[in-house]
Amino acid sequence: MNQTQQAITTLISQVEASVIGQSDVVRALVIGLLTQGHVLLEGLPGTAKTRSVKSLADNLQTSFGRIQFTPDLLPSDVTGTEVYQELNGKPQLHFQAGPIFNSIVLADEINRAPAKVQAALLEAMAERTITVGDKTHVLPELFMVLATQNPVEQEGTYPLPEAQMDRFIMKVSVDYPDDDAELEIIRLVRGEETDPKLTAEITKNHTNTNIQLDPSIVMQARAELALVEISEISERYIVALVMATRKPERYLASSLSRWIEVGASPRASIALDKCARAYAWLQARDYVEPDDIRAMAHAVLGHRITLSYDALADGVTQQQVIDELLDYVVIG
Repeated sequence: MNQTQQAITTLISQVEASVIGQSDVVRALVIGLLTQGHVLLEGLPGTAKTRSVKSLADNLQTSFGRIQFTPDLLPSDVTGTEVYQELNGKPQLHFQAGPIFNSIVLADEINRAPAKVQAALLEAMAERTITVGDKTHVLPELFMVLATQNPVEQEGTYPLPEAQMDRFIMKVSVDYPDDDAELEIIRLVRGEETDPKLTAEITKNHTNTNIQLDPSIVMQARAELALVEISEISERYIVALVMATRKPERYLASSLSRWIEVGASPRASIALDKCARAYAWLQARDYVEPDDIRAMAHAVLGHRITLSYDALADGVTQQQVIDELLDYVVIG
């Protein structure tokens, strides 16, 4: 394991020290950071979604912005707006940047706002620019949207547009912690309330260090990801998985053709390749194994498929569809 990998591993450990019982979520956030992707966290209230994002930002030497999505939020509250000013007696318009111009942006409860506000993120997430009026503004080189949402069945939520869902490199389901993790959470929060030094000691015990990661390390890690090799067999496995969502009739023995209405876009193939290479790199390998692809399939593919009426009527979830996909699509 080289120095860059050690630094990223330390980052993961530091975030895990303040987010108990959510190791998979923390790893997904870091993989999103390494692959220049955006991550959507879905879970019930109280499952540390917001805390996970804030903890990641706290451990990076970079700017952090938070947008609390509400039904009355306006697109300009996200992107910023041009304001009228007078300079030396001459009127002019001056652009006042919104919170989207930070490096790490928390879009909290993103599905609480209507579609026109959610759409304000589309250009930023796809092109890393914001256009206001007739001017285009470039976002920071290190830019990442980390969004949280409550399950769409809850009252007061709006489903995200398919185009926006496709721009998240991963969607991660955040579950409740187990018994031991719940006990650690109680003790950690109690320590934060009563003695800040105790919190620092807990963090030290988990990580043996307490540093903020310089963004240059992230850039170096991204450069190393480009050197991770992937064989043609693994490439074809990625393609086969994605094509199975578009042409499920190829697998007649499965239920895929009955469950899938619309398959994944080419962004899914690109994302699965990136995430598999990042997953392999975090294991200190310079090559991708099929298990790396399988490990990332649920987070990358699940939110990119549209379920059929039959699947919805039977209570089939997107994750169950990916389980079926992995069972029937063979390597090679």
